Amino acid sequence: MKPVTKYITISAMIAAVYAVLTIVLAPISFGPVQFRIAEALTVLPFVFPQAIPGLYIGCMVANIYGGYGPIDIFGGSAITLLAALLTFWLRRFKRIWLAPVPPVVLNAFGVGFYLHILTDTPVWLNIGLVALGQFVSCFVLGLILLYIIQKRLAVH
Repeated sequence: MKPVTKYITISAMIAAVYAVLTIVLAPISFGPVQFRIAEALTVLPFVFPQAIPGLYIGCMVANIYGGYGPIDIFGGSAITLLAALLTFWLRRFKRIWLAPVPPVVLNAFGVGFYLHILTDTPVWLNIGLVALGQFVSCFVLGLILLYIIQKRLAVH
């Protein structure tokens, strides 16, 4: 398979998995109290640069379904893109536990803030709840995923 084709294929698969997980689990994926299991995938740029566009597109597709409108569709997806780029950048430090930091911090503050505006709920409550969901998805599920990938593929 040509490198470009392989890159696009991996990106598309990650986008599809992210979108499907988020949409199928919609009752817990959207709103001020959210636990997006698909966010575990946001650590993948640490080992796969192809995950960057895949996460962005997958998040955008999921947020179109989510019903919070343009702020969530474009804002949430931009936050995911920035987190993916920072996660990719952090791999230079070779500390796997750093991979979840950008998605947790950026989503907690970014998504937490605009959910406060969209849902008229307390800002710090939203930030805390999004941070909690992100922490479990990224630091628990995401790191388990990264350790399995690194062990299976010998990716360092």
